[in-house]
Amino acid sequence: MTCLKILISAYACRPDKGSEPGVGWNMAREIASHHKVWVLTRVNNRESIEAELEKNPVPSLHFIYSDLPSILGRIKQERWEIHIHYYLWQLQAHATACKLHKEINFDVAHHVTYGRYCDPSFLAFMQIPFVWGPVGGAESAPKAFWADFGFKGRVYERVRVISRWMGENNPLTHATVKHSSVAIAATQETADHLKMMGVKNIKMIAGQTGITQQELLQFQNLTNTSQNRPVRFLSLGRLLHWKGFHLGLEAFVQAQLPECEYWVIGDGPERQRLEDFANQSSSNGRIKFLGNIPRNEALIALGECDVLIHPSLHDFSPTVCLEAMAAGRPVICLNIGGPAGQITQETGIRVSANNPTQTVSEISESMIRLATNPELRLQMGKAGQQRVHEHFTWERKRDFINQIYEDIKFV
Repeated sequence: MTCLKILISAYACRPDKGSEPGVGWNMAREIASHHKVWVLTRVNNRESIEAELEKNPVPSLHFIYSDLPSILGRIKQERWEIHIHYYLWQLQAHATACKLHKEINFDVAHHVTYGRYCDPSFLAFMQIPFVWGPVGGAESAPKAFWADFGFKGRVYERVRVISRWMGENNPLTHATVKHSSVAIAATQETADHLKMMGVKNIKMIAGQTGITQQELLQFQNLTNTSQNRPVRFLSLGRLLHWKGFHLGLEAFVQAQLPECEYWVIGDGPERQRLEDFANQSSSNGRIKFLGNIPRNEALIALGECDVLIHPSLHDFSPTVCLEAMAAGRPVICLNIGGPAGQITQETGIRVSANNPTQTVSEISESMIRLATNPELRLQMGKAGQQRVHEHFTWERKRDFINQIYEDIKFV
């Protein structure tokens, strides 16, 4: 494999974080194992990056810290302000990239984070092969579920639809499409939208996030002691309307499993609504809200549970599903968005998402099936661990990216 000079744009990039910052860091580190890599990122990521590199040096990995003037750097408090800051930062980063290109002569430019398909990347305008992604975000909560969201939730979904439409019709996004050698889609929904936008070369990868070898070993070592306790279902994440946790709780109550428990880890604006539902239901205290707890405690809780319930209505790369599979726990999810590409019939149960009544019923039936069949839980758990090992480690994602680099090198 030819050693290439790769320029990466990673607005979010930190070794001590998950989600998009973790994607930026892990992608850059893995690509640097085969190529010379320069990463454009923000100054506020510098401390954690340099601390990690001091402990674990990567000689072929270089960071260029670029940021806006301090007066503009303050506009990041609200979600819409973050998008403004992101646009302005890309302008600054593009200017830095062009100067650096004159000195280094990069072979490939690669935009990694943020990974939203309808946001442009200014790295596309550098007149060298450009890789875009993985990107996602085209997933939508089916309209039949909106009635359960409440007023703020419905407003959020409408604003999200409008924002995506504006992004898809942004001339800068169309220019990004035009200059992309390859766009990597994290979900089928995103791939379909990229195709409609005119992207010629689309590669599919199941999700944006991955699992490190250290994490894989950590999850595999979580013990399962279900023989001496109730069978437990677990949902973990921010308690937001579109995460669909209300569907999981309704299904648990409907399933009428008196010997089972449902644990909810996380906090957010939906917590009170979910707790009110649990208190008014016939669950008799078997639904427990653990709130926001440290990651090590969340991992212990995962080890004390048997099945992950993840009924999210528009996630494009949920790490929690990978972590559950790595820990040998089956996953019940909806057959839409990122989980639909992560979970197979061997590793869990995907339920259809046509309307809330049908979805709750199918989740309930799935809960009963797994609660009453420990052999099936064990079988799915082992298949999940194997699937993560084969498809979702950062090394596997690195190999996927390296093949893309090899392919475009000869175009």
